[in-house]
Amino acid sequence: MEKLTRYLSDTMNEMKHVKWPTSTEAAIYTVLVVVVSAVVALILSGFDYLFTTLLEMTV
Repeated sequence: MEKLTRYLSDTMNEMKHVKWPTSTEAAIYTVLVVVVSAVVALILSGFDYLFTTLLEMTV
């Protein structure tokens, strides 16, 4: 039990040293992640369509 208490205490002390993003930074990063994810999804769906079409032409 002592190890768990020490671990939690050390964790709380380390969390005080973390530089947390501001609300504006967090919002910007969130939008960036959503946009990049959407672009990657569009690229992958384009490749999927292309390869599906090519496969149907050959079979």
